[in-house]
Amino acid sequence: MNYLDFEKPIVELENKIAELSQLTLADDDVLSPELDRLQKRVDELRTSIFSNLTRWQRVQLARHPDRPYTLDYIYKITEDFIELHGDRYYSDDKAIVGGIGSIDGQSVMIMGHQKGRDTKARQYRRFGMPNPDGYRKALRLMKTAEKFNLPIITLLDTPGAFPGLEAEERGQAEAIARNLREMADLKVPVITIVIGEGASGGALGIGMGNEVYMMENTWYSVISPESCSSILWKTWDYKEQAALALKLTAQDLSKLGVIDGVIKEPLGGAHREHDKAAESVKEFILSGLNKLSALSPDKLRMERIEKYSKMGSFIEEQEKVVANNKQSS
Repeated sequence: MNYLDFEKPIVELENKIAELSQLTLADDDVLSPELDRLQKRVDELRTSIFSNLTRWQRVQLARHPDRPYTLDYIYKITEDFIELHGDRYYSDDKAIVGGIGSIDGQSVMIMGHQKGRDTKARQYRRFGMPNPDGYRKALRLMKTAEKFNLPIITLLDTPGAFPGLEAEERGQAEAIARNLREMADLKVPVITIVIGEGASGGALGIGMGNEVYMMENTWYSVISPESCSSILWKTWDYKEQAALALKLTAQDLSKLGVIDGVIKEPLGGAHREHDKAAESVKEFILSGLNKLSALSPDKLRMERIEKYSKMGSFIEEQEKVVANNKQSS
């Protein structure tokens, strides 16, 4: 198990418990009370730490190397999953995976960003950063789902779209923009869940859902804290301040009305108990599908368009002129 810096007090106690558990004593009554006391202290300490996380600490949790990725969730919540490959234009981008499966008997098209566990897999998946081929593959799967009237589930976990020269040469911006336009017009339910990192257009390119949820320890923003710090302060040293200002956590975005709900994670993060995390995700998916299945195709489309049209605050130029005239008079 990998531990983050702010978990060090927990690590020390858990190591002590492990040491005591290896001891062999004739009288278990001597050892058991001490183990129980230490375990209770661990539980109290973990509850205290994880109920007072900073925004930067949640960013760190979203990036935890043991955290479940898209395929982990897919194989735990679906039955008979069949992965579909290729964009039918150029290649099969390994940074986005998707296919057909069923959740409690309900057939769905499910897809998302996929990171790697080790160095070789991370290179193979490009750390979950898609090329244009990945977005075009995702769109192909979405249009297939619409053709066969299948709900669409998208799982977001990417540090951003791939920034390489070849991505720009093959039309990265166009691929993402086209996905946004086409997703807005889909006539089947779309449920989006941020399961890790939700960075910029790389995440939004498959993220226009009727219902959008975030797991408890994830982030979703137009820019990462490090990149924001680099632009504003010319250094990464202010990434914690940037995370604070960006209001990028699930709790922040729920208050702002950007997402529809927060999926609670097991105490200590989703990486500690994959099965429990997957069960929570499954419950939200089924609840969302139950809600959206009652809506007509046109209603689904219009609700999705209205949802994103209402985000943010703005003043139209004519209103600004009238307001300025009133102030001057």
